Amino acid sequence: MNALSIKDLSKRYSSGFEALNGITLDVKEGEFFGLLGPNGAGKTTTIGIITSLVTKTAGEVTVFDIDIDEDFSAAKRMIGVVPQEFNFSIFEKVEDIVCQQAGYYGIGRDQAAASSEKYLRQLGLWEKRRTTARELSGGMKRRLMIARGLVHEPRLLILDEPTAGVDVELRRGMWDFLEKLNQKGRTIILTTHYLEEAERLCSRIAIISDGRIIENASKRDLLKKLDKETFVLDVRDSNREIAPLEKVSFLAVDETTLEVTITKGQSLNLVFEHLGSQGIEVDSMRNKTNRLEEIFMGMVE
Repeated sequence: MNALSIKDLSKRYSSGFEALNGITLDVKEGEFFGLLGPNGAGKTTTIGIITSLVTKTAGEVTVFDIDIDEDFSAAKRMIGVVPQEFNFSIFEKVEDIVCQQAGYYGIGRDQAAASSEKYLRQLGLWEKRRTTARELSGGMKRRLMIARGLVHEPRLLILDEPTAGVDVELRRGMWDFLEKLNQKGRTIILTTHYLEEAERLCSRIAIISDGRIIENASKRDLLKKLDKETFVLDVRDSNREIAPLEKVSFLAVDETTLEVTITKGQSLNLVFEHLGSQGIEVDSMRNKTNRLEEIFMGMVE
């Protein structure tokens, strides 16, 4: 079953601006799906239509086979949304914010309290439950948004830039939480500007640009399109003259840093052997840029 099906979705404003131009995509139940694109590409408009915040011009949207035009109330109960902007009262207590959200879905007080405790504990906010939202850090507010989006146990969770402004350590903790959530069967749709995040979390990725889907593939198939990859090597001595190697280019950045660009089809092990034969020892290696970022920039530029 598809958790979400979108067919020929369009959005045209009265000014004539076309935010979406006939996009079609399916998100399978249990997938961790990434929706990527530059600012203004149509990501937030798409989410807005799915959640009834934006009125579509044309097209069809179904959530677990429920057409949003025929029974949006039933479809809405299936969806949890974590928007990019904080949209709760900063003067309310953390636990109250989450429990009130449950009430919008007809969930009783006892069940709401139990679900609230479950997610506040999992997200490290239980000790802050009686604290007003204005006293929370930015990262805590992000986690509060996720807890609120999950309190009614939706089958589909939509995350719009969930880790924006969050420090690296906290971001990775949120990644771990989302991965575990997905492994338990929850379908997740993620929009993010952190392409490292999309590569780490998503199994399938669609790229939207100027209101059109320009790519929709599994992460594995998408990464296969990368024909070159650049690595940064920390070495003992990069000032030596390096003999040429087919499908590989070498650039000495400084005495201990070497950039190696490898064309698809060349073995990285062969590169290490080549350097070793010339007395150059490699201490560590990292990608110069995120692999998905290289593909993304090539498609939307």
